[in-house]
Amino acid sequence: MVNWGELEKRFTERLGLGRRPVAVTFLDTEPAGIPKFSGTEPAGCSFWRLAANGRAFYTVPADHFNCAVGAYTHNVQLPPDRVQETETMLGMMFNLGYVAPEEVPGIPRLPKEPAAIAFAPLGDAPMPPSVVIFALKSSASMLLNEAAIRAGANSSLPLLGRPSCMALPAALAHGTVSTLGCIGNRVYTGLGADEMYVVVPGAKLEAVSNALGIIATANTTLEEFARGRQASLSTM
Repeated sequence: MVNWGELEKRFTERLGLGRRPVAVTFLDTEPAGIPKFSGTEPAGCSFWRLAANGRAFYTVPADHFNCAVGAYTHNVQLPPDRVQETETMLGMMFNLGYVAPEEVPGIPRLPKEPAAIAFAPLGDAPMPPSVVIFALKSSASMLLNEAAIRAGANSSLPLLGRPSCMALPAALAHGTVSTLGCIGNRVYTGLGADEMYVVVPGAKLEAVSNALGIIATANTTLEEFARGRQASLSTM
């Protein structure tokens, strides 16, 4: 059985994490042994913030109705009286020039609506995660990306952008992805101006952690080597 607490500790030490990685599990039934979310949030990515701050809980589709875009990427079916919200939101984005209509079909989505979605800090994960979300400085993103490549857990997708939530189905389907996020996500999660996300499939997490140990050590050695060359060869 995986020791999620030890795994989080290793990632935190090697990446210098400032916030806890978030384990997300897509479920076919509501789970036992973990609290059901109570309250409202403006978007599905708001739950990332709650989990990074130490809460473990699960949501049901209705908890995601407030964000039409997030509902779309997670294949959450809005009720008839709220279906128009997706068109309204997309219409606003189209009018602003934020998204072009032809981009929408290419946005990754979950293949089916989950009955529940569990969120928790990685170290407190009550079940194996479908994906794990890392909020990172760019230098740490480099290390985690290199570790994913070494572990054979990377995807061929380019750097992702808006919406941030599409990174979860993208990672689940293709492998580790990196995303610069989006403005809504940055507001709802408090992501720093100098931070971005790397999302790792849960099934590949241990392999990526093992590779990260090698990559972090190699980068330390290569940094010393590069600094020596900079000092000895640079004339400007």
